[in-house]
Amino acid sequence: MIPNLSLKDSSNKENQKQVEHQINTESTPQAITKIENRAASSPQYSIAKNRTRREIKPPKKYAEADLVAYALNVAEDIDANQEPSNYSEAVSCEDSEKWMFAMQEEMESLHKNKTWDLVKLPKGKKAVRCKWVFKKKEGTPGVEEPRYKARLVAKGYSQIPEVDFTDVFYPVVKHSSIRALLGIVAMHDLELEQLDVKTAFLYGELEEDIYMQQPEGFIVSEKEDYVCLLRKSLYGLKQSPRQWYKRFDSFMTSHDFKRSSLDSCVYFKKNSNGSFVYLLLYVDDMLIAAKDKGEIRKVKAQLSEEFEMKDLGPAKKILGMEILRDRKASKLYLSQKGYIEKVLCRFNMQSAKPVSTPLAAHFRLSSALSPQSDDEIEYMSHVPYSSAVGSLMYAMVCSRPDLSYAVSTASRYMANPGKEHWKAVQWILRYLRGTTDVCLQFGRTKDGVIGYVDTDFARDLDRRRSLTGYVFTIGGCAISWKATLQTTVALSTTEAEYMAITEACKEAIWLKGLFSELNEDLQISTVFCDSQSAIFLTKDQIFHERTKHIDVRYHFVRDIIASGDIVVSKISTHENPADMMTKSLPITKFEHCLDLVGVHC
Repeated sequence: MIPNLSLKDSSNKENQKQVEHQINTESTPQAITKIENRAASSPQYSIAKNRTRREIKPPKKYAEADLVAYALNVAEDIDANQEPSNYSEAVSCEDSEKWMFAMQEEMESLHKNKTWDLVKLPKGKKAVRCKWVFKKKEGTPGVEEPRYKARLVAKGYSQIPEVDFTDVFYPVVKHSSIRALLGIVAMHDLELEQLDVKTAFLYGELEEDIYMQQPEGFIVSEKEDYVCLLRKSLYGLKQSPRQWYKRFDSFMTSHDFKRSSLDSCVYFKKNSNGSFVYLLLYVDDMLIAAKDKGEIRKVKAQLSEEFEMKDLGPAKKILGMEILRDRKASKLYLSQKGYIEKVLCRFNMQSAKPVSTPLAAHFRLSSALSPQSDDEIEYMSHVPYSSAVGSLMYAMVCSRPDLSYAVSTASRYMANPGKEHWKAVQWILRYLRGTTDVCLQFGRTKDGVIGYVDTDFARDLDRRRSLTGYVFTIGGCAISWKATLQTTVALSTTEAEYMAITEACKEAIWLKGLFSELNEDLQISTVFCDSQSAIFLTKDQIFHERTKHIDVRYHFVRDIIASGDIVVSKISTHENPADMMTKSLPITKFEHCLDLVGVHC
């Protein structure tokens, strides 16, 4: 049984604690009729459309990188119920002809790239299995029509380490780098276009002998006992992303592009006339920016000679983020309206009553609110808590700094959430319901990198760790933000603020270095903090006896400030937008913080 996720409207004021009694009446949750009954009573029933959605589990280690990857995985699963899960479903559903065409198109591409040779399986070798993965692509309005896509994927989980693969790590561009480039594009009114590499992983060269079973539905007649000896990397293999990246990186450097030392998927090239061309790579998606369209066409031509490319024209959507430009007003907008609407529909919140803040002040979450009774454990076992938090997290990572505090708080309890935790997640979804149009607004102002940092002392009710929050802007628009618990327990507000400043300065150094590589001559980066005592501590080794227990790694900020690379300055609490990253705020203060970092409707 899955609890009904919809909410009853409340006539009370939304910011009063009485709302808590009307947000959820899940003590007697409505049950969704089981699939078996639905199949028997409805002639329109389709396994591909009506099957129970899988619940993606969070990683056991809650490291930041793990959670971001988990959020992306959940985000990509939003439309999974609209697509077949295997070959049998694809050939028996109402769109079978379209899926068959997509599979044939994929096979033609594989044969064109000479991906494998059919051979007898050598003795002592084991063939990796494979499967078909189906995806209905939305397309981009005015650029690309919706299409059906089939991908042949090797089941890489059966590969043996040190036999079938060695190194598997590969980089992808950071979301902060994407926003940094968008800031540069807006400041200098650059051209921004997008490309996609068709069957990108097939361009990687394998360094090991890997055998794979023939794909279902395309087994060669009279060679049923043959297997595929892979010549090129294939989707699903452990080493495929790495081999593709090595091939692409080699191509870019051979064409006079330099790879950023701070983000391995950011490339730039200085032309003879002094102008720059920038290229960002996220697996097989690319953004190219330059002042002159001719330079972009030149890069496109070079790429097309080496890889089969799809030219998507002016950038409009990447990784679920929608890009809208107003060249006359010198504005560039980044939003996730479409993605957020899908999230609301997935969790049956599209008609919920909106609220004005991401998390109300009356939510005081802790592990003590985890399930205590058998009834509550049973109830929460059917609640898609992890998937909901992952969906929210992806919105926060991409374009919604206003969700940072709320999502950071909710994500701490994914291992064992209770009803009160679920109420908090529903509140966040209600906030999204009223803010689907919120976006980041980049402009032509040439302010340098400016950071704001704040902390909430002993915010964590379980272990009394403090919460660090920071946000960095360029041209008045947020490009990097974070809300996270500190790893060390601070003994005072000053200590907590001092450690938060250190984390913010590390990010400031990275951003300043990135912009410097991209030929942006920015002034000294400034980090604003509302704690005067913490600022004194960064400049002078005062209170030594009281602070010597702080980890040495936090004290490096003193050297950074002494060198003049970063300036830490005092700011009023009322003008510090990082305040919204560490606590629930009144509506007026919260909206003022959003305005300070370029978050607008």
